[in-house]
Amino acid sequence: MRTAVADVGIVAGTAPWIWMILTPFDGQSGVSLVPFSDLAALASAAPATVFVQVGGNLLVFACLGALLPVRSVLFAGLARVAAVAASASLTVELLQYGLRLGRHSSIDDVLINTAGAVLAALVTRRWWRSL
Repeated sequence: MRTAVADVGIVAGTAPWIWMILTPFDGQSGVSLVPFSDLAALASAAPATVFVQVGGNLLVFACLGALLPVRSVLFAGLARVAAVAASASLTVELLQYGLRLGRHSSIDDVLINTAGAVLAALVTRRWWRSL
């Protein structure tokens, strides 16, 4: 039962974000491979922009991070959650670039997505530490 609930939660909590991220956009495409350069540029942005960009990226893989270690003891560790989230995030960024969706692909997005998954895993830690 726990596995089924975790599976549904991971998909239901992650799929809408992935759908949004992989939807074509009439924006400027680009790639940023220098860590923290996009975050530094956000320092001069409006607070609402910072909230949406950072907050949204923290939430993309939050359900994955929160429920993956609950689902399986194989993923019951922050480093394992980080590895899965970073791999998934890198895949999404590569798809954004490769599919030419009019979106900016950034290493900072991978870092923030991964951090969001790890923070969410910390929230559910008491549920999976006993597994």
